[in-house]
Amino acid sequence: MIPFRAPLDDIAFSLTAMGAPPDDMRDEISAHFAALAEGVIAPTNTPGDRGGARLENGRVRVPNEFHTAQAALKEGGWCGLTAPEEFGGMAQDGLTLAAVSEVFSGANQSLQMLNGLVPGAVRTILTHGTEAQKNWAIPPLAAGDWLSTMCLTEPGAGSDLGRIRCRAERQGNAWAITGEKIFITGADQDLSEGILHLVLARSGGEGVGGLSLFLCRGVLPDGTRNAVTVTRIEEKLGLHGSPTCQVVFESAQAELIGTEGQGLKAMFTMMNHARLDVALQGVAQAARAQDIARAYAADRVQGGRPISEHGDVARMIDQMDMLAMGGRGIAHLALVTLESGLDPDSVEVLTPVAKVFCTEAATKAADLGIQVLGGYGYLAEYGLEQIWRDARITRIYEGTNGIHAMMLATRLIHLGSPLDALERLAADIPMLADWQDARATVAATADVGPLAWAFMELTSELVHQVVWARLGFAAASHPDPDRVLRLSKIAFRRAGVAVAEFKAALG
Repeated sequence: MIPFRAPLDDIAFSLTAMGAPPDDMRDEISAHFAALAEGVIAPTNTPGDRGGARLENGRVRVPNEFHTAQAALKEGGWCGLTAPEEFGGMAQDGLTLAAVSEVFSGANQSLQMLNGLVPGAVRTILTHGTEAQKNWAIPPLAAGDWLSTMCLTEPGAGSDLGRIRCRAERQGNAWAITGEKIFITGADQDLSEGILHLVLARSGGEGVGGLSLFLCRGVLPDGTRNAVTVTRIEEKLGLHGSPTCQVVFESAQAELIGTEGQGLKAMFTMMNHARLDVALQGVAQAARAQDIARAYAADRVQGGRPISEHGDVARMIDQMDMLAMGGRGIAHLALVTLESGLDPDSVEVLTPVAKVFCTEAATKAADLGIQVLGGYGYLAEYGLEQIWRDARITRIYEGTNGIHAMMLATRLIHLGSPLDALERLAADIPMLADWQDARATVAATADVGPLAWAFMELTSELVHQVVWARLGFAAASHPDPDRVLRLSKIAFRRAGVAVAEFKAALG
């Protein structure tokens, strides 16, 4: 097994190249977390995958190794990284969170997922909660005493949230939730003293207008367990250490957060954070796969020289490296734009593009890494097969990549302004004219289904070209500028391929 190394130089370089001002505090915090990730969190990854989570006597037990890492996270205050100081947090910005989140996912994605919804939950409560809700809910989240879930999906109501049947009924000043949710990460676990469920439930009529968002404690203020029961843990391809649960609410006590009937709007505060976090999971896995492949190839000798010097192996490693660095740039461009608050139209298009590009890059890089190692890549020894298994879900959850492609080809096309913002962002990119032609074609097509994926790939590549233009321009500030410039040449050759593939999709 090749030890995990946090790609701090690449992260800092990418953030700056995408427009983030240099920040010594961010760099210092990232370095402190990297030491924790490399020394404490990463060693739990393989045992967690092999041991998995389990359901015992109605309670979820995570791998034993996770408890030591979680205790270190709690002791260091990492659970409250972005929570306001008045609630016990560190009050750091979203870019610092992005750096920490990528390193966390690269070290152990299963454990990261159990913690990763807390920042989104805090942001949702800050945006939509009452003062009383902020005061009782945020401090235990920031302290790591509670972790959080996001309870949307139901049997028969996956991406079609308008079909949600889980009901919320008013009981005096409170609410009672009854129904079933599936695919819920950490709906129960023994890492934290409590769990805060954010539950989307039907408080009114049909459709999304009848949905409201609720805060549902796993443990009530009097110390008794709320009426929330895990009925099973799913057996999955990967992420074995992260319990994916079916959960039943049986008149569970809850509080309305935000406005009744506006639940989907409130939940999107959490979902949009989660989509960019998933993009960073993809980046982390692509970067980790590349690091393993590069280290292995440098040591493996064949024909009297390391296989890293063999042309086809070098090609695959550079492809992995380009995907990881380019994907990171796309995610950082979206996050820097989001943090500025100045260009919401660009954020609207960059978010789905980041989610799609980075998650597709993760499994592509893992697949290439397996190929570099040959038979050893197919074995569990070097961890590349686990990277592929763990990364594969990122193309599915938080909205499948196909759904994001359809949203781009329908809603965002018709809105117009997000794609206008992208045109301004890509004003100097040579492939822009081809993308504009494709945009006009999609806008004029009655049935965009057959073109949606090709248009998403073309749009993703346009953003990718924007990112590499910036990375190439800033190459001199990277510790290895020759590497950046070499990868940029590989990236720029992709533009013609993306244009040709869209034209082929037209038939």
